[in-house]
Amino acid sequence: MRDVAIIATAQTRHVRADTIHSEVELIQPVIAEVIERSGVDRHDFDFTCSGSSDYLAGQPFSFVMTLDAVGAWPPISESHVEMDGAWALYEAWVKIQTGHADTALVYSYGKSSPGDLPRVLSRMMDPYYEAPLWPTSIDVAALQARAAIDAGLTSEQAMADIAYRSRTSAANNPFAQLTSSADPATLLGEDYIADPLRKHDCAPITDGGVAIVLAADDKARALHDRPAWIRGIDHRADGHHLNMRDLSVSPSAAIAAQKAGVANGPIEIAELHANFTHQEAILRAALGLGDDVEVNPSGGPLAANPMMAAGLLRIVEVANRIHSGDVSRGVAHATGGHALQHNLVAVLEGEG
Repeated sequence: MRDVAIIATAQTRHVRADTIHSEVELIQPVIAEVIERSGVDRHDFDFTCSGSSDYLAGQPFSFVMTLDAVGAWPPISESHVEMDGAWALYEAWVKIQTGHADTALVYSYGKSSPGDLPRVLSRMMDPYYEAPLWPTSIDVAALQARAAIDAGLTSEQAMADIAYRSRTSAANNPFAQLTSSADPATLLGEDYIADPLRKHDCAPITDGGVAIVLAADDKARALHDRPAWIRGIDHRADGHHLNMRDLSVSPSAAIAAQKAGVANGPIEIAELHANFTHQEAILRAALGLGDDVEVNPSGGPLAANPMMAAGLLRIVEVANRIHSGDVSRGVAHATGGHALQHNLVAVLEGEG
């Protein structure tokens, strides 16, 4: 296996609605910034991979437009995943492992503000039995939240505490969308959106994007004083149909964590792609994280949740803390589908 590291990151200031910029205009400054930080010439990347969703853009092959932000002439080796950018990172990591690339540019973005995101996400469901009921993503999450509460994994009080902690932590994140929260007692006085979920239990709708640069072996060491090495990465999926799985657990996240080597050393921080407060408890259990692990110090998705970029952001947040020397080993998690159906886990480490 080749050593692969994240050597540069960049992201937008995440907002509720960017009404000024197109997807190309939103991501272009981020790509330019990450390229400059990496020290790699724009024409010297061996591979480029992006993550986004045509459902959000409202047109087929919308990702082709954003190649204007990369600069695809002379021709480049490029790919795209119709998923969160964390899976684009995985594809780039595999490309480097095969020996076909030494450097890679990865980026992802999402503008959810123009549409009705909870209803758009319902289109991911089984088209014959579940999608015709038009449950929103919040409705489905509420089923999972109730299952988690009934299983004794969490409570409405614990969920309010997570919302408060996450958005308070985000005050130190200059890119976050939500940076403050009412105290838990006040939050528990809010009306339900879908019992047992209240507004504070749900990640906000967000427009934003993120980009990273990967490099292998000695090239990474030459380009950065403290690369964030990807020591393990894996992704797994549970069944598509909601009635085919226990929503209070996440077997796919547990398997991905085991394969990525989460338990092979101490974890200092974890950035979890928990779009709803109750999912943090499910993911903590699946990844085997102790109470001493700091979770989502950036504020996590509850502070900013750009669709198709929030998972890659979790990896970026861990990498940034390794780059700065604040931590030596952390885990990042990304998810896709309803109720934690598809999960990716990456373990990042610094040297020395």
